[in-house]
Amino acid sequence: MYPRVVSIGTLANNPLWNERGNSRISHSTTTVIKTGDAIILVDPSLPPTLMDARLDERWGLKLSNITHVFLTSFDPDRRRTLPGIEHANWLMHEPEIQSASAAIQDEILRAENDPAVVNILEEHLGLLASFTSPEDNPFPSVDLFPIPGFTPGSCGLLLPLPKQTVLITGDTVATLEHLQNGSVLQNCANIELAKESFVECVEIADIIIPGRDNIILNPARSQ
Repeated sequence: MYPRVVSIGTLANNPLWNERGNSRISHSTTTVIKTGDAIILVDPSLPPTLMDARLDERWGLKLSNITHVFLTSFDPDRRRTLPGIEHANWLMHEPEIQSASAAIQDEILRAENDPAVVNILEEHLGLLASFTSPEDNPFPSVDLFPIPGFTPGSCGLLLPLPKQTVLITGDTVATLEHLQNGSVLQNCANIELAKESFVECVEIADIIIPGRDNIILNPARSQ
Protein backbone atom coordinates (compact mmCIF):
# COMPACT_ATOMS: atom_id res chain seq x y z
CA MET A 1 0.00 0.00 0.00
CA TYR A 2 1.28 3.45 -0.92
CA PRO A 3 -0.35 6.75 -1.84
CA ARG A 4 0.31 8.57 -5.08
CA VAL A 5 -0.37 12.20 -5.86
CA VAL A 6 -2.68 12.43 -8.87
CA SER A 7 -2.81 16.21 -9.16
CA ILE A 8 -0.69 18.86 -7.41
CA GLY A 9 -2.84 21.64 -5.99
CA THR A 10 -2.24 25.38 -5.82
CA LEU A 11 -3.52 28.47 -4.04
CA ALA A 12 -5.27 31.23 -5.96
CA ASN A 13 -2.66 33.47 -4.40
CA ASN A 14 0.18 32.57 -2.10
CA PRO A 15 1.06 35.38 0.32
CA LEU A 16 4.37 33.64 1.03
CA TRP A 17 5.27 34.35 -2.62
CA ASN A 18 4.39 38.02 -2.02
CA GLU A 19 1.35 37.70 -4.28
CA ARG A 20 -1.61 40.04 -4.07
CA GLY A 21 -4.92 39.26 -5.71
CA ASN A 22 -5.85 35.99 -7.37
CA SER A 23 -3.19 34.84 -9.82
CA ARG A 24 -4.68 31.46 -10.76
CA ILE A 25 -7.62 29.10 -10.20
CA SER A 26 -7.15 27.35 -6.88
CA HIS A 27 -7.44 23.58 -6.58
CA SER A 28 -6.45 21.00 -4.02
CA THR A 29 -3.81 18.32 -4.14
CA THR A 30 -5.53 15.03 -4.96
CA THR A 31 -4.16 11.68 -3.80
CA VAL A 32 -5.08 8.12 -4.71
CA ILE A 33 -4.55 5.24 -2.28
CA LYS A 34 -4.71 1.52 -3.09
CA THR A 35 -5.21 -0.62 0.00
CA GLY A 36 -6.80 -4.03 0.15
CA ASP A 37 -9.75 -4.03 -2.24
CA ALA A 38 -10.24 -0.27 -1.93
CA ILE A 39 -9.08 2.48 -4.28
CA ILE A 40 -9.56 5.78 -2.47
CA LEU A 41 -9.50 9.22 -4.07
CA VAL A 42 -8.71 11.94 -1.53
CA ASP A 43 -9.82 15.55 -2.14
CA PRO A 44 -10.79 15.09 -5.83
CA SER A 45 -10.44 18.67 -7.01
CA LEU A 46 -10.39 18.67 -10.82
CA PRO A 47 -13.39 18.39 -13.17
CA PRO A 48 -14.19 14.73 -13.91
CA THR A 49 -12.70 14.60 -17.43
CA LEU A 50 -9.40 16.08 -16.24
CA MET A 51 -9.26 13.84 -13.17
CA ASP A 52 -9.96 10.78 -15.30
CA ALA A 53 -7.00 11.68 -17.53
CA ARG A 54 -4.71 12.35 -14.55
CA LEU A 55 -5.58 9.00 -12.95
CA ASP A 56 -4.68 7.25 -16.17
CA GLU A 57 -1.37 9.13 -16.39
CA ARG A 58 -0.39 8.50 -12.79
CA TRP A 59 -1.52 4.89 -12.22
CA GLY A 60 -3.39 3.53 -15.23
CA LEU A 61 -6.71 4.03 -13.44
CA LYS A 62 -10.06 5.48 -14.42
CA LEU A 63 -12.69 7.19 -12.31
CA SER A 64 -14.78 4.05 -12.74
CA ASN A 65 -12.13 2.16 -10.72
CA ILE A 66 -12.54 4.41 -7.67
CA THR A 67 -14.35 2.67 -4.81
CA HIS A 68 -14.21 5.42 -2.18
CA VAL A 69 -13.82 9.19 -1.90
CA PHE A 70 -12.52 10.93 1.21
CA LEU A 71 -12.65 14.68 1.77
CA THR A 72 -10.37 16.29 4.36
CA SER A 73 -12.96 19.10 4.50
CA PHE A 74 -16.14 20.14 2.67
CA ASP A 75 -14.31 23.04 1.03
CA PRO A 76 -15.63 23.47 -2.56
CA ASP A 77 -12.11 23.13 -4.01
CA ARG A 78 -11.98 19.53 -2.81
CA ARG A 79 -15.07 18.16 -4.56
CA ARG A 80 -15.20 19.22 -8.21
CA THR A 81 -14.82 15.60 -9.37
CA LEU A 82 -17.82 14.27 -7.45
CA PRO A 83 -20.27 14.30 -10.41
CA GLY A 84 -18.01 11.75 -12.12
CA ILE A 85 -17.73 9.34 -9.17
CA GLU A 86 -21.29 8.99 -7.95
CA HIS A 87 -20.83 5.20 -7.93
CA ALA A 88 -18.20 5.40 -5.14
CA ASN A 89 -18.75 5.61 -1.39
CA TRP A 90 -18.26 9.21 -0.23
CA LEU A 91 -16.65 9.59 3.18
CA MET A 92 -15.95 12.53 5.49
CA HIS A 93 -15.23 12.89 9.21
CA GLU A 94 -18.45 13.14 11.23
CA PRO A 95 -17.57 16.48 12.91
CA GLU A 96 -16.98 17.99 9.46
CA ILE A 97 -20.32 16.70 8.19
CA GLN A 98 -22.07 18.19 11.21
CA SER A 99 -20.29 21.56 11.13
CA ALA A 100 -20.75 21.94 7.37
CA SER A 101 -24.45 21.12 7.69
CA ALA A 102 -24.90 23.66 10.48
CA ALA A 103 -23.06 26.35 8.50
CA ILE A 104 -25.12 25.76 5.35
CA GLN A 105 -28.40 25.80 7.26
CA ASP A 106 -27.37 29.07 8.90
CA GLU A 107 -26.62 30.55 5.46
CA ILE A 108 -30.03 29.39 4.21
CA LEU A 109 -31.72 31.29 7.04
CA ARG A 110 -29.74 34.45 6.28
CA ALA A 111 -30.50 34.17 2.55
CA GLU A 112 -34.23 33.46 2.93
CA ASN A 113 -35.15 36.47 0.77
CA ASP A 114 -32.96 35.31 -2.12
CA PRO A 115 -34.49 32.13 -3.64
CA ALA A 116 -31.61 31.63 -6.09
CA VAL A 117 -29.04 31.57 -3.29
CA VAL A 118 -31.24 29.35 -1.14
CA ASN A 119 -31.57 26.89 -4.03
CA ILE A 120 -27.78 26.66 -4.39
CA LEU A 121 -27.33 26.18 -0.66
CA GLU A 122 -29.96 23.46 -0.59
CA GLU A 123 -28.08 21.68 -3.38
CA HIS A 124 -24.94 21.80 -1.22
CA LEU A 125 -26.92 20.41 1.69
CA GLY A 126 -28.19 17.60 -0.52
CA LEU A 127 -24.63 16.83 -1.62
CA LEU A 128 -23.53 16.73 2.00
CA ALA A 129 -26.25 14.19 2.76
CA SER A 130 -24.52 11.76 0.38
CA PHE A 131 -21.52 11.47 2.71
CA THR A 132 -21.13 8.95 5.49
CA SER A 133 -18.70 8.96 8.39
CA PRO A 134 -16.01 6.26 8.39
CA GLU A 135 -14.57 4.38 11.34
CA ASP A 136 -11.28 5.53 12.86
CA ASN A 137 -9.46 2.84 10.87
CA PRO A 138 -11.57 2.69 7.70
CA PHE A 139 -9.10 0.74 5.53
CA PRO A 140 -6.02 -1.44 6.02
CA SER A 141 -3.10 0.80 7.06
CA VAL A 142 -5.23 3.96 6.83
CA ASP A 143 -6.28 5.86 9.97
CA LEU A 144 -8.32 9.02 10.43
CA PHE A 145 -6.22 11.89 11.83
CA PRO A 146 -8.46 14.71 13.10
CA ILE A 147 -6.82 18.11 12.59
CA PRO A 148 -9.51 20.74 13.28
CA GLY A 149 -8.92 24.41 12.63
CA PHE A 150 -8.91 24.97 8.90
CA THR A 151 -12.54 23.94 9.19
CA PRO A 152 -14.16 22.80 12.46
CA GLY A 153 -14.01 19.14 11.46
CA SER A 154 -10.93 18.97 9.22
CA CYS A 155 -9.48 15.47 9.18
CA GLY A 156 -6.42 14.01 7.51
CA LEU A 157 -5.46 10.44 6.73
CA LEU A 158 -2.50 8.80 8.46
CA LEU A 159 -0.74 5.98 6.62
CA PRO A 160 1.71 4.15 8.92
CA LEU A 161 4.04 2.44 6.45
CA PRO A 162 6.72 -0.03 7.65
CA LYS A 163 9.54 2.54 7.62
CA GLN A 164 7.78 5.90 7.28
CA THR A 165 4.57 7.61 8.31
CA VAL A 166 2.67 9.45 5.59
CA LEU A 167 0.07 12.08 6.46
CA ILE A 168 -2.43 13.65 4.07
CA THR A 169 -3.13 16.99 5.75
CA GLY A 170 -5.54 18.90 3.54
CA ASP A 171 -5.10 22.63 4.08
CA THR A 172 -3.81 22.28 7.64
CA VAL A 173 -0.38 22.24 5.96
CA ALA A 174 -0.93 24.10 2.71
CA THR A 175 2.45 24.30 0.93
CA LEU A 176 6.18 23.78 1.42
CA GLU A 177 6.58 27.46 2.30
CA HIS A 178 3.85 27.22 4.93
CA LEU A 179 5.64 24.22 6.44
CA GLN A 180 9.00 26.01 6.43
CA ASN A 181 7.52 29.15 7.98
CA GLY A 182 5.30 27.38 10.49
CA SER A 183 2.31 29.20 8.96
CA VAL A 184 -1.33 28.31 8.50
CA LEU A 185 -3.75 29.80 5.98
CA GLN A 186 -5.36 33.02 7.12
CA ASN A 187 -8.83 31.90 6.04
CA CYS A 188 -8.92 29.14 8.66
CA ALA A 189 -12.12 28.86 10.66
CA ASN A 190 -10.03 28.89 13.85
CA ILE A 191 -6.42 30.01 13.41
CA GLU A 192 -5.23 29.05 16.90
CA LEU A 193 -6.73 25.58 16.62
CA ALA A 194 -5.25 25.25 13.11
CA LYS A 195 -1.81 26.09 14.51
CA GLU A 196 -2.16 23.35 17.11
CA SER A 197 -3.15 20.86 14.41
CA PHE A 198 -0.24 22.05 12.25
CA VAL A 199 2.17 21.22 15.09
CA GLU A 200 0.62 17.75 15.46
CA CYS A 201 1.17 17.10 11.75
CA VAL A 202 4.82 18.12 11.94
CA GLU A 203 5.39 15.99 15.04
CA ILE A 204 3.98 12.75 13.62
CA ALA A 205 4.62 12.67 9.85
CA ASP A 206 7.79 11.67 8.03
CA ILE A 207 6.15 12.49 4.71
CA ILE A 208 3.47 15.16 4.32
CA ILE A 209 1.02 15.39 1.45
CA PRO A 210 -0.12 19.01 1.81
CA GLY A 211 -3.28 20.70 0.65
CA ARG A 212 -1.79 22.77 -2.19
CA ASP A 213 1.63 21.32 -3.04
CA ASN A 214 3.57 18.18 -3.89
CA ILE A 215 4.78 15.54 -1.42
CA ILE A 216 7.13 16.98 1.22
CA LEU A 217 9.78 15.16 3.27
CA ASN A 218 9.29 16.58 6.75
CA PRO A 219 12.58 18.36 7.58
CA ALA A 220 11.82 18.14 11.29
CA ARG A 221 11.99 14.32 11.10
CA SER A 222 14.49 13.70 8.30
CA GLN A 223 17.58 15.18 9.97
